Amino acid sequence: MIRGRGRGWRRWRGRERLGGSGAEKGRGTGLRSVAGQVFALEALIALLVIAVAAFVTFQQERRDTERDARVRSLAVAEAFAHAPGIDTALTSPDPTAELQKRAEATRLATGVDFIAVLSPSGVRYTDSQPELIGQKATGDLSRAAVDGESYTELFHGAPNDAVRAVVPVLDAQGRVVGLVSSGIAVESIAHAVEERLPLLLGAAGGALAVAVGGAALVSQRLRRQTHGLGPAEMTRMKEHHEAVLHAVREGVLIVDADHRLLLANDEARRLLGLTAEAERRHVSELGLDPRTVELLESGRAATDEVHRAGDRLLAVSVRPTLPHGSESGCVMTMRDTTELAAVTGRAAVARGRLQLLYEAGVRIGTTLEVVRTAEELAEVAVPRFADFATVELPEAVLRGEEPPQVASASTEMRRTALSGLRPDQPLQPVGDVVRFDVRSTPMATALHAGHAVVQAELASAEGWRAQDPEGAAQALAYGMHSLLTVPLLARGVVLGMANFWRADTPEPFGEEDLSFAEELAARAAVAIDNARRFTREHAMAVTLQRSLLPRVLPEQSAVEVAYRYLPAKAGVGGDWFDVIPLPGARVALVVGDVVGHGLHAAATMGRLRTAVHNFSTLDVPPDELLGHLDELTGRIEDRDAEETDGEGRRRDEGITGATCLYAIYDPASGLCTVASAGHPGPALVGPDGRVDFPELSPGLPLGLGLGDVPFEATELRLPEGSKLVLFTDGLLEDRGRDLNAGLGLLRSTLSRPDRSPEQTCSDVLATLLSPAPRDDIALLVAQTRLLDRERIAEWTVPRDPSAVSPVRNAAAAKLSEWGLDGLAFTAELILSELITNAVRYGADPVTVRLLHDRTLICEVSDGSSTSPHLRHAAATDEGGRGLYLVAQYAERWGTRYARRGKTIWAELRVGADDVEPMAVAVPDLDALEDLAW
Repeated sequence: MIRGRGRGWRRWRGRERLGGSGAEKGRGTGLRSVAGQVFALEALIALLVIAVAAFVTFQQERRDTERDARVRSLAVAEAFAHAPGIDTALTSPDPTAELQKRAEATRLATGVDFIAVLSPSGVRYTDSQPELIGQKATGDLSRAAVDGESYTELFHGAPNDAVRAVVPVLDAQGRVVGLVSSGIAVESIAHAVEERLPLLLGAAGGALAVAVGGAALVSQRLRRQTHGLGPAEMTRMKEHHEAVLHAVREGVLIVDADHRLLLANDEARRLLGLTAEAERRHVSELGLDPRTVELLESGRAATDEVHRAGDRLLAVSVRPTLPHGSESGCVMTMRDTTELAAVTGRAAVARGRLQLLYEAGVRIGTTLEVVRTAEELAEVAVPRFADFATVELPEAVLRGEEPPQVASASTEMRRTALSGLRPDQPLQPVGDVVRFDVRSTPMATALHAGHAVVQAELASAEGWRAQDPEGAAQALAYGMHSLLTVPLLARGVVLGMANFWRADTPEPFGEEDLSFAEELAARAAVAIDNARRFTREHAMAVTLQRSLLPRVLPEQSAVEVAYRYLPAKAGVGGDWFDVIPLPGARVALVVGDVVGHGLHAAATMGRLRTAVHNFSTLDVPPDELLGHLDELTGRIEDRDAEETDGEGRRRDEGITGATCLYAIYDPASGLCTVASAGHPGPALVGPDGRVDFPELSPGLPLGLGLGDVPFEATELRLPEGSKLVLFTDGLLEDRGRDLNAGLGLLRSTLSRPDRSPEQTCSDVLATLLSPAPRDDIALLVAQTRLLDRERIAEWTVPRDPSAVSPVRNAAAAKLSEWGLDGLAFTAELILSELITNAVRYGADPVTVRLLHDRTLICEVSDGSSTSPHLRHAAATDEGGRGLYLVAQYAERWGTRYARRGKTIWAELRVGADDVEPMAVAVPDLDALEDLAW
């Protein structure tokens, strides 16, 4: 850096060389110099790189050869297996005679090592080694023989290791009638690779020679530039240079004999305000004090002369670089002797505190989580204000509850956050209970006084030491020497306590730190209080919503159901789901979403779910049920809007309507009827794993008004084992993906046919769930079952009263076949009443159906929509007791309406034939046919 500058500097350097040690005489030889070591290192690196490259290339060649062997073996096996006449030859009396020559000819033509034709059990019909014919091939061939799958494998075993392909031979009916195995021996593959080895080694040797030659050229150039210096010498020169330039806390200036600046270290640049362009300039051009310029130009020596440099007073010393020479430069050292540095330091601290308060306003309260807000407070304070910081909060605040109103009740808190310069601190860890029982501790004093308290010397804090003698002793031994404690106050209530500790910083906390600590704590307290309130409201909303969602799904046989519900991190919404058993062994599957978040959304969800339950008892089709639900939702919204703050609350909480998907599945027919009110349609997973998203008429969301556009239902025919997946839009939509991307992920996740509904729910959430979902997620997976046709009996009844008795007798015979003789009388009684009245007062066609499920279901349908009703006949009435008898003997009964006609159903509990109904005078069953409703 300073070589060749100025005559005086050159002479000084020349004398230094002449007076130097004899170590230079042996420089530049062998590996002791930097150039020699660089050459050895480059040569070693080149050798390693080339060796690794040669090894990787060799392995890649081996893998490529093996892959080619797999492809060729599979191609040969498939071509031979699919050749004309192979399946016929395999079923002939002597497959070996017909296929051996053909297999050998193919082997020689294709270049594979062997082609073997096997029976489905693995016995060889042909082989390149005739002595193996008739023997069973080793290895697992079930993938081809049982599953009908073609595959390749690296086979180890007799007669030799090989890459072989196995392909099944199928007959016209698709049955496996034989196997074709072809392959190439591992020995042949290794031989092919070894033939390329000389070329690879030659290339590696050439590359090594080029690399070593290049390293030699680089080493020669480096030797000339470093003059043959060794690492230790260069390191020592570098250390001396760095120490003078950067580490020395005194300013150093070196000026040549022409009074031009040669060198200025960092401290001199700071004290004199010099820039990097100052070197090689005359001292009179550096902007120095005139007295300082005169001293440097005079060439005289000086010791601790006071000179001014701006607003600093410097103690300056000057010495010539060549004490005995006439043309000599000089070296000037300087140090700051004023107290301006201390004043500047205090100003910098004040600016830093203001900046820290600004950062605290930005960094504290980024989330609405109590614990995370406390952690942000501790992280902001360390290391710019304290060496260690802890935050303690009462249990009530952590739970989101109101904090104790009396400060004395807050003498026991839980450590919530801890931040420090070092991990090996002696303070109680996060999660421990911290007590302030001793009134004279700084913590208890601050809580009762309501303001910050500073303990400059912890060793003299008797109360703090009495509170926990062992912990205090460990803290003092660690180096903790000063404490500032401040209560977290919001709305005049203590929310917690923040403690700031110093151990590595030698200065203790002072009175000037109190105002800053209180301002920092006040900002953090507001953020903690907001997080506490959100925690409370969030917990209340979650509790309300979970209480409104189904806790246990009802028992039914139509579908196997699994579900998941996850509330949003930002606030509970109004997603819900339901499984509702319906008459006739059917089941209703429901999923819905109230738009918005908060308690109002959860309450609205509860009302809608209750309404769906109530409307489902009407047993109407899905589109009609959504119509009733839409009308109810509109009334709810109108009533809320009429309240004083109704519109404001709806705007604040974002409640603008609701969506719902309602599906009814009939296990007797496999028919599923679905209707949607603005809700995403379901995913349908077939038994083979195929995933479809059936197109539905979406309809408008509930509560927005239909106008002249009714809801429409879509009928789906579901094979047994299908999965119907219902979900809310929170599952698909996220910050990082749109709806189409979510549907794509859902499709790929659902395309595994061997998963149970419970496993499907887990797979879907594992794939689509984000770490912090913005919306609620409701997921319902239902795997369909079909009622055994042997458990269904149907009859068509002519419109003739005489036809009732044969149908009744046929039903009794069917019950006996099902082992339900104990229900025969009750079932015959109910059927007699229902069939007789359908024949008399209904319309064609009249049909009867018995379903043997969890209960015995008796259904009588006719083409009339006349609504039957229960009557209480007088003692003198001849009729009117039919439905009364049905109601007394049935577990449940009711009526449902179809597009044309109605069905009257009754359920009898299977196995409950010993339960006697209310005492009723029952005439002969034939006589009952004469009774009216």
